[in-house]
Amino acid sequence: MRKDFLRWSEVPYAGESTPPTNPVTPLAGSWSLVYLKRDRNGNFLDPNGRKIQLTITNPNRIDFERELRIVQKTLEKLTPNQKKIAIYYLTGAPTKQWTPVIDRLIDTYGVGPTDAARILASVQGAINDTMIIVWDLKYRWNVARPNQYDQKLRTLLCTPRFPTYPSGHATLSGCAQVVLSYFFPKEAKKLQKIADNDALSTLYAGVHFPADIDEGLKLGRYIGTVIVNHLKTQLNSDLKPIDHPFRNFLNANIFPDDYKQFIPFNFPNTCTSLVEKDKKTHSTSKENYIQFPKPLLYL
Repeated sequence: MRKDFLRWSEVPYAGESTPPTNPVTPLAGSWSLVYLKRDRNGNFLDPNGRKIQLTITNPNRIDFERELRIVQKTLEKLTPNQKKIAIYYLTGAPTKQWTPVIDRLIDTYGVGPTDAARILASVQGAINDTMIIVWDLKYRWNVARPNQYDQKLRTLLCTPRFPTYPSGHATLSGCAQVVLSYFFPKEAKKLQKIADNDALSTLYAGVHFPADIDEGLKLGRYIGTVIVNHLKTQLNSDLKPIDHPFRNFLNANIFPDDYKQFIPFNFPNTCTSLVEKDKKTHSTSKENYIQFPKPLLYL
């Protein structure tokens, strides 16, 4: 069934009087790719030049009014732990929380310098391509945010200035999970847990619909798989695979300690849309600082 949905560029955020006029990097969907390609018609291609069928539901098939009710109920019943998850994963750009995960895995498994460089390049290159696809879809579909559907909605954190569907955090996390699991297969379950928490953080914050998250994770894992399949085909001068995934399990310490930042930074505290005024939630400590519009540019 076709569902009409509100357009991000046409409706004000809760607490604001005009639709958003400051879109973040609206042309990022056209930026240069690392592993994937793009044809003259704008279709995305795999590394071998074959058209890829993006695994994501068209927003016309999503009931965003129903999705909104889930967001509203989630915000009404947030637990202290869910608030911590939201604050932790939404502080800084989405790559902020994955960077220390990669470093911990490299350190724990004693990865050599060239292999470490390849792992970092592979994950970040895949993330680059993933975010370009996300931005292409966000601005192509132009789906409104939860606080545009509900003009009284007070979110836990500030809503970023670009369309909602799909979630950048969710899609990036799904991709990062898959690529890192290729290099460190025994850590796969833990990496999936981090990806799920990162994605769910946006629902707990009230800035994304469940569909943004579910479809984003699915899409990110698909893109990650396409890129991993390409990495597996790459050979050295002896015609042997470049990569040698670590088959042992060293149980790397990749989870945050009580959701305190691995890399603290004191972000600014301003927001023009409605946010929850819970002083206990709005910590100003460097370890657990909530970010607002500028740091949330990449959600």
